Amino acid sequence: MKTNENKKNSLKHVLFGSLIGTTIEFFDFYIYANAAVLVFPQLFFPSSDSTMATLESLATFSIAFLSRPLGSAFFGHYGDKIGRKFTLVAALLTMGISTVTIGFLPSYASIGVAAPLLLMLCRFGQGVGLGGEWGGAVLLAIENAPPNKRAWYGMFPQLGAPIGLLLSGGTFLLLTDSMSNEDFMNYGWRIPFIASAFLVIVGFYIRTKITETPSFENAKKQEEEVKVPFLELVKSYKNQLVFGTFAAITTFLVFYLMTVFTLSWATSDLGIVKRDGLLIQLFSVLFFALFIPVSAVVADKIGRRKMLIVATAAIAVFGFFFSYFLSSGNIVLVTIFACIGMSLMGFTYGPLGTFLSELFPTNVRYSGASLTFNMAGILGAAFAPMIAIWLAKTYDVSYVGFYLVTAALISIVSFLVISKDEHKF
Repeated sequence: MKTNENKKNSLKHVLFGSLIGTTIEFFDFYIYANAAVLVFPQLFFPSSDSTMATLESLATFSIAFLSRPLGSAFFGHYGDKIGRKFTLVAALLTMGISTVTIGFLPSYASIGVAAPLLLMLCRFGQGVGLGGEWGGAVLLAIENAPPNKRAWYGMFPQLGAPIGLLLSGGTFLLLTDSMSNEDFMNYGWRIPFIASAFLVIVGFYIRTKITETPSFENAKKQEEEVKVPFLELVKSYKNQLVFGTFAAITTFLVFYLMTVFTLSWATSDLGIVKRDGLLIQLFSVLFFALFIPVSAVVADKIGRRKMLIVATAAIAVFGFFFSYFLSSGNIVLVTIFACIGMSLMGFTYGPLGTFLSELFPTNVRYSGASLTFNMAGILGAAFAPMIAIWLAKTYDVSYVGFYLVTAALISIVSFLVISKDEHKF
C-alpha cells in the first residue's frame, strides 16, 4: 500500500498538480485585474470623472483580498483536519465558478446598480477560492520535498503566478488586436472569463489524481490533530502569524504596483496606448518567471530568511527610483522599470511559500501559511493600486516609491524578529 501511495505521489504528480492549480487560480484572478483597469470603469462604474470610475473599479478589485483570509480560515481548517486533497479541489471550484459567472454579468446600462453589486459578489468568491488554493498547493509541493530542496519544490506553485499572468494578459492582448474596441467592450472582454471553465475542468481532473502528503499522513497516524487549527494558531503561534504577515507585505505591494498601478498610470497618465501597456506588462512577466527558480536555488543554499531579506532590501532601494522611470513618459524607461520591478518580485516570491510554511507544524500548517500569506495580501495589496494612484495624482509619483520603501523596511524588521523555531515535515 505504501508503494502505491508513493507511485501516485510521484514527482510529476506533485509538481504539476501544484503548478496547474495555481496557474488556473491566478489566471482567473488576473483577468479580473486587467478588466478592472481596461473594462469595468466604463461598463460597471460609469462616471463623468474617469479617475473616480477607475478608483471605484479598483475598489471591487480589493474585495478579493479582504475575502482571502476567510478562504484561508475555512479551507485551512478542513485542510488541516481532513486533508489537503479535498480542500484543493473545493477551492479550485469556488474560484472557477465565481470567475465564469463574471463573464455572464449584465452591465450597469442593463440593470443599474445591481451590476456592480453582482460583480462584487463574484469578486468575493474569487478571493475565498484563492485564499484556500495557495496554501494547499504550496504544501502539496513542500510536504513531498527532500529537506535540502524545499524552496525548489515550493517555487513550482509560485510559478503559477507569472504563467497565469502571461495567459491572462496574452488573452486580453489577442482580443484587443483581433476585434474593434466597440466589439471588445460589448462582448470580447467576457471571453477569457467564460473560457476559464475549460481550465477549471482540467485542473479538477488533475487534482482528483493527487493523494495526501506524507507529512499530513504521518501527523494523522501520530494523532497530532488539533480540534480548531485557527484557535491553536492564535494561542501558540502569534509571533509567526503577526510577523509572517508583515514580512510578506512587500511581496504583494511590489507586484500590484508593477502590474495594476503601472498599467493604469501608463495608459491613463503617460499616454501609452493600452496595447503597448499590455505588451510591456507581458514582457516584464518573463523576468518574474525567470527569477522565481533562480531565487529558489539560492534560498536552498543560503537559507530562505536570508534570501528574502536581501531581496526586500533591494526592493527598498528600487523604490527611490520611481520618479525617474515614471515621470518622463518614455516607453523605454517604463519598460525597464517594469522589468526591474518584476525581477525583484521573482526574487522575493520564489522562496516565500516555503518560508511561511516552515513557520508552522504540520497540524496547523495549512491554516498558518494561508492566513499569513492572505493577511499580507490585505495589508500589502488590497488597496495598494488605489493608494498609489491617489499618491501619484495628489503629490507625485515619487511618493508611490516612498510607499514601497516604507513597506520594505517593515518587512525587513519582521524577518529579523520572527520566531526561528524549526518544525518537522
